[in-house]
Amino acid sequence: MSDTTHKRRRNATRTRSGGSPTIGDVARSAGVSTATVSRILNGVPNKASETTAQRVQDAVEQLGYRPVQAGRSLSMMRSAMIALLTPDNRNAFYASIADAVQRGISATGNAMTLCNTREDPASQDAYIEEMRSHLVSGIVLLGAVRTPGLERLLADGPPVVFVNRKCPVDSNSPFVGIDNYAAGRDVARYFLDKGYTDCAALHGPSSSSASRERFEGFRDALQAAGAALAAERVVECDLTIESGYRQATRLFENSTAPRAVFCGNDPIAYGLHRRCQELDFRVPEDIAIFGFDDNPLNEWLAPWLSTVHVPLEELGRQVSDVMRRLLEGSADVPARTVLAHTLTIRSSA
Repeated sequence: MSDTTHKRRRNATRTRSGGSPTIGDVARSAGVSTATVSRILNGVPNKASETTAQRVQDAVEQLGYRPVQAGRSLSMMRSAMIALLTPDNRNAFYASIADAVQRGISATGNAMTLCNTREDPASQDAYIEEMRSHLVSGIVLLGAVRTPGLERLLADGPPVVFVNRKCPVDSNSPFVGIDNYAAGRDVARYFLDKGYTDCAALHGPSSSSASRERFEGFRDALQAAGAALAAERVVECDLTIESGYRQATRLFENSTAPRAVFCGNDPIAYGLHRRCQELDFRVPEDIAIFGFDDNPLNEWLAPWLSTVHVPLEELGRQVSDVMRRLLEGSADVPARTVLAHTLTIRSSA
């Protein structure tokens, strides 16, 4: 064994700083310059022989060296971080999508950070600017709203993928989700097949493309069948249990009880169900209830709720695959990835 090899091994057992190993420690252990180490670790091609590169990698492993990500981010003008902006991290539906996306992104060698915008445009813009300042490689928007910061991001920022809601401005950024219009239409047809012609809708915010399309599909299918929704039967809600409860109270105060109600998401349906119990309406004998999303909590807390099922695991896989293609600069990035929805029929309808 050569003296040089012995020297590298001795150096691998200690660092000059006495603390965490540095790039200089790796360079001394491998017998190369710090510039060579930097080029190899950053993947700069054709700057070192295979033997030298292997020597550096061996030194990295022996020393337990971890590159300082901030420095690498600045040199490459991007980090190994993907940001996911969600409108409500308390909602198990959004949390499950975030979990599925995170697992997919981890498999690509990147990490994910989660930001909760709370459906607030100012918060969305603040997080967009903060994530851009951290040089994230890409941003996933789960529930985007139109804001100046979003428009700037689409004009000159890192790659963006829209999930569940389509991009609220004209953009070529890809979308991953279901056909919300078709899903709303399918609920209306189910109601009609059951003989429910006196229907109501507690729909989500009209600023959300997903909520808007769900309601429009439901409304249009009823109208086409001659069972058009009366104006007092249509109430806009926030996507929360509390809002579902409050707006259900308003619905019942302003008119007689409808035979069936379509809710913009499952939490709205939970709130409606609570109000029905208080008023002694039987579900589904007096009022049928249909939700949307098939929230993961349903299995444990609402096994009675009929709802539209969204394939969360597949959604996460598709989002991470689209982001991977964007980061690789692939020319084969689908503009729209539309997943199949199904109706989950339980006892509430």
